[in-house]
Amino acid sequence: MDLIVRNVRLADRPSAEPVDIGVADGKIVAIKRGLTGAAEAYDAGGRLGCAGLIETHIHLDKSRIIDRCPPEAKRDISPMRQVAAMKPGFTVEYVRLRAERTLVECILNGTTRMRAQVEVDPAIGMRGFEAVQSLVADYKWAIDIEICVFPQDGLTNDPGTDELLVEGLERGARAIGGAPRYDADPACQIRRIFEFAREYDVDTDIHLDVGNTPERMQIHLVCELTEQYRRGGRVVVGHMAKLSTMPPHEVAILARRLADVGVAVTVLPATDLYLMGRDQDHNVRRGVADVNFLVEQGVNCSLSTNNVLNPATPYGDCSLIRMANLHANVLQIARPDQLRECFAMLSERSARLLNLTDYGPAVGNPADIVVIDATSPEQAIAEIRQPLAVFKRGRRTVVRHPPELVRPR
Repeated sequence: MDLIVRNVRLADRPSAEPVDIGVADGKIVAIKRGLTGAAEAYDAGGRLGCAGLIETHIHLDKSRIIDRCPPEAKRDISPMRQVAAMKPGFTVEYVRLRAERTLVECILNGTTRMRAQVEVDPAIGMRGFEAVQSLVADYKWAIDIEICVFPQDGLTNDPGTDELLVEGLERGARAIGGAPRYDADPACQIRRIFEFAREYDVDTDIHLDVGNTPERMQIHLVCELTEQYRRGGRVVVGHMAKLSTMPPHEVAILARRLADVGVAVTVLPATDLYLMGRDQDHNVRRGVADVNFLVEQGVNCSLSTNNVLNPATPYGDCSLIRMANLHANVLQIARPDQLRECFAMLSERSARLLNLTDYGPAVGNPADIVVIDATSPEQAIAEIRQPLAVFKRGRRTVVRHPPELVRPR
């Protein structure tokens, strides 16, 4: 063995005794107590471990641009219009510089896998794609990244975008998305995205149903097409803020439909909190869909970061654990089993959403191991506990020392 991670409490069985994880040639070769052998060792001290946190929905390509387009002063804002005006001036080098800073912060916060949403359109061409694709290659020692190409500013109303989506798919994108809210013909965009997904055999991941009222929801069409094209398990919808405006019994009916056809949901608490309810000046609605409620109805869900330091979300530290804590606060989640589900939405459930077949602490899987300064998933979320050590395929990629109180002598 090359490495033994000792005394780690596995997140999927936190009440069990800590175990040792043996690693050889980048893979897990043993999981049991009392492993012996001459190998590098890391003692987790009974702390929590998982196979790494997973960002299922993040925009590396337009992160950290807040210095060039500061937050708008009025309540009614248009961050998409701000970014659209800047994109023609984005160079590959500029996108990469800022995206890399965000990516590094994600890695430091325990993320070992990621789906990055990347915009392609005539304004930016393939420059954002090329920047993120270069990071995929340069950081494969620390994180596995798949790209989801999508048209942020419209498809049917933006000639030339079709060809750019095709180019992205042919250059290795493993998912295709959409933003029908910004299209002149939202339904036509959704149908076209499903056609692309079927033609190139990639997953679908659509920004959907963002708004302050439940009218004109596109989720019904997405369910219909998922069923028609037999794409269950390969379709994700992100945001779904309109669910927060519906009574629970209506959400339950829709959730059971999502579960039946195999559509997963990613909720992005920071962005939705910042953008929703801007038509109100008091008693402002939260606008964040309740993923715990959706999970209880059988829907697979994840929590993710979305934007970092840009006009749609002018803050962020790339901590998924903090994002789950934010969600728990907003939705008033307190039960240990619910907090445990929030942790699963950063790990096991996210892996299922991305159709990862080699995720988790199991013999034969990649030795991706994150040790968190907690003894249970619920403690990690409730107290926003930090990762102390990260290993990617058996190689340590992150070192963080726990804080230490210095008492007077």
